[in-house]
Amino acid sequence: MATTSATRIRNAATTLYDDNQSLITEIRKFMSTMKGIAVDLEKENQHEMVKGLENGVVELLGVSDECTYLSSAIDSVKNNYQPTDEATDFEKLFEEEIAKIKAGSNSVTPQKRPFLRQFKEAIWNVHHAGQLMPGDEQEDIVMTSTESTLLNVTCPLSGKPVINLQDPVRSLDCKHIYAKKEVMHFIKTKKPIPLCPVAGCPKILQAGKVVCDPLLLIEIDEARTTSNQNTQPAVIEDITEQD
Repeated sequence: MATTSATRIRNAATTLYDDNQSLITEIRKFMSTMKGIAVDLEKENQHEMVKGLENGVVELLGVSDECTYLSSAIDSVKNNYQPTDEATDFEKLFEEEIAKIKAGSNSVTPQKRPFLRQFKEAIWNVHHAGQLMPGDEQEDIVMTSTESTLLNVTCPLSGKPVINLQDPVRSLDCKHIYAKKEVMHFIKTKKPIPLCPVAGCPKILQAGKVVCDPLLLIEIDEARTTSNQNTQPAVIEDITEQD
């Protein structure tokens, strides 16, 4: 009976996890759409509406964070929960798991997220392309539009840029990104244990926890778009008068 209950709980947790990850993906897609709308509104000098969209992005980043904590809690319960004879208060169980995850994470406020920076910079560039955004000159480290939500921009095994990987995967534990073929070979052959090949990362890689999560392809596509925008050659207009 206990085995049957554990299996049912794992199956339910898997479904809930997948649904929650899909929600995170939809939130990111919606924020990208909001950025495009905000750029169009800024061109028409609809500044109040742009500010409203910016505030909406901040709120959605907070919601996305909460969904991410919930996904981690679901995964933890799925892997560690053991049924007992007593009834389980799953609401309390999830609240405790989420609290532990938050306490152990290096959380960043939505106002400091790279996506919000990219949103603001896209708006700023409508009328001030090539100029520093207000406050940049006072910062110790100036963030730029090349910054992305990806933890690493180059696969440590293949040496290829992440945005050029044909089959990218990400570790669920350390969030580093690799080419799938290379990292699976690494996990299979690295002895005695396959530690993450990113310098200084202490996490152990497991084949079942190195996956292409739904958000990864969206983040790579955003990084690729940003990279293309930053590498476009400047167009110099020839205004030399001809006889």
